[in-house]
Amino acid sequence: MKRLVLTIVLAATAAMGYAARHISVDSPVDTIKTKKKTVTVTVGATENGIGIESKRDSLKNRSKAPGASFALTFERFDIGFSKLVDNGSFTLSPANQFLDYKSSKTSNVGFDILQFGYRFTSYFKIYVAGGFDWTHIRLEKDITILRDQPVLNYSVDAVEYEKNRFSSTYLRIPLGFDYRSKSDRRGKRFHLVAGPEVGFLLGGKVKQVSDENGKQKFKDDYHFSEFRYGAYARVGYGGAGLFYKQYFNDMFENSPAQKGLKNMAFGVMFGF
Repeated sequence: MKRLVLTIVLAATAAMGYAARHISVDSPVDTIKTKKKTVTVTVGATENGIGIESKRDSLKNRSKAPGASFALTFERFDIGFSKLVDNGSFTLSPANQFLDYKSSKTSNVGFDILQFGYRFTSYFKIYVAGGFDWTHIRLEKDITILRDQPVLNYSVDAVEYEKNRFSSTYLRIPLGFDYRSKSDRRGKRFHLVAGPEVGFLLGGKVKQVSDENGKQKFKDDYHFSEFRYGAYARVGYGGAGLFYKQYFNDMFENSPAQKGLKNMAFGVMFGF
């Protein structure tokens, strides 16, 4: 997962860097076009006689016409923190103390890979997207979440884990109501996006690292909810911003002791 995230970040950084530096030359009219400005150079007669005259104008982004669109994409790349909410409290109840976690290392990562939308105006569109979403809970205690159990269960281990991570992977499908402002002088816009999101469980995993056992991985559904639903909001400027996600149904199913245990996530995002 670390290699995947690193590769994605490097690719996105390179792409944005290239876009920021890209200059195209329109030779027939002696015009150099950049993303932000247009410089027109005229050789010959000018207002002050024979010579060279240059004129700099702002290059306005064209407004996109109304209509539908479908595309493979790499957008809304989320990197942030995840929090467990136990019946409205950030403090875990006694029945859920075994899920005590390291807040600074409990994370949420996700991105969308396809999108279908309809733009009504240059400033507003509605879209539905599809992508993946991971929640990684870094457990505090030296325990193992057990597979193939009638309810969510665990064992206490006589092992000191360097890493003990409990994860879920979902296919996410957000519906977005996307508002963007008019382009400013730098050619950038403010964005505000909000809407509902549903998810379908792809799997759960426990990853442990210790001196005694080395690296171990175990896969199961671990009673994660097969279907989850919630809402999200995104706000930003240009290609970066902040996100917040709140899920309304329980994090686990068919496990009565975890009733009312939900999760949320927040952090930074790239790509609108």
